Amino acid sequence: MGVMGDHTHNAGEWMFSYRFMNMSMKDNKKGRDSISPEQIVSTVSNPFAGQPMQPQTLRVVPLEMTTQMHMLGLMYAPSDKVTLMLMANYIEKEMDHLTFQGGSGTTRLGKFTTDNRGWGDTKIGALIPVYEQGKHSVHLNAGLSLPTGSIDEEDDVLTPMNTRPTLRMPYAMQLGSGTYDLEPGVTYNGRDGLVSWGGQYKAVVRLGENDEDYTLGDKHELTGWGAYRVLPWMSTSLRLTARTEDAIDGDDSRIRAPIQTANPENYGGDFVDVAIGANLVGQSGAIRGQRLGAELSLPLHQDYNGVQMEMDWMFTLAYQYSW
Repeated sequence: MGVMGDHTHNAGEWMFSYRFMNMSMKDNKKGRDSISPEQIVSTVSNPFAGQPMQPQTLRVVPLEMTTQMHMLGLMYAPSDKVTLMLMANYIEKEMDHLTFQGGSGTTRLGKFTTDNRGWGDTKIGALIPVYEQGKHSVHLNAGLSLPTGSIDEEDDVLTPMNTRPTLRMPYAMQLGSGTYDLEPGVTYNGRDGLVSWGGQYKAVVRLGENDEDYTLGDKHELTGWGAYRVLPWMSTSLRLTARTEDAIDGDDSRIRAPIQTANPENYGGDFVDVAIGANLVGQSGAIRGQRLGAELSLPLHQDYNGVQMEMDWMFTLAYQYSW
């Protein structure tokens, strides 16, 4: 259930899907090494130092972030040669922060929380079968992300001077990319009796610069999986994913704060995750064509650009109905 666009449909078939994704990030890393809040405010330079009200080092540290996403999808195959896709995302983000006092030192001033919710970017695409022979099949993924998510959201913050202004939230707390993004890929599926397997390569290629003068980093992801049908209506799966993401190019002139998430260079990196999952599939009667699945993803390797919060875990629960 954690793989998007993993299968095609026959001519005339429809499929509705709902996915709920919950991702937890906690604590911080500098590259591959853990770093404490006190180390961050003592050693990490503020890229905006020298500008009005900007100290030499960072003074605000994110402690924990929760992202919840509700994904509504629709697929339709007008012919055996193409399956069309549409997906809308409703996103809820919450981030807890720790503010340190004044322009230097490690005296803790207090904590605050920012949150944001709304519709994210909308995705349209097509799946195009290119090979099917016996137990093996390959199809192309051709997607386009439309910039329907907001990139100018604001919230109240606690500054090192113990004031509470309303500021534009950093890039990680915005809802969209602000750009049209190509999402090309290729997917392979294999099956033999009770065992199935597959792999997928997908990319996100940003097209141009958004209205706030920056571009999120391009992404490349390679994932492979295997599944075993333990019962006629139940299977379990194991999946391994490697991905890389570039830092942000450019910056929003209204995102200026002594916090790591305001620095475009503190985004992206190289990651490897493992995921375990289970699927329940209706076999007959009223539940035929219905599928319920869950997947838990955990990090195996995290190498971040600069200083960032690290992923703790991600859980996906999904429902699909085909007719």
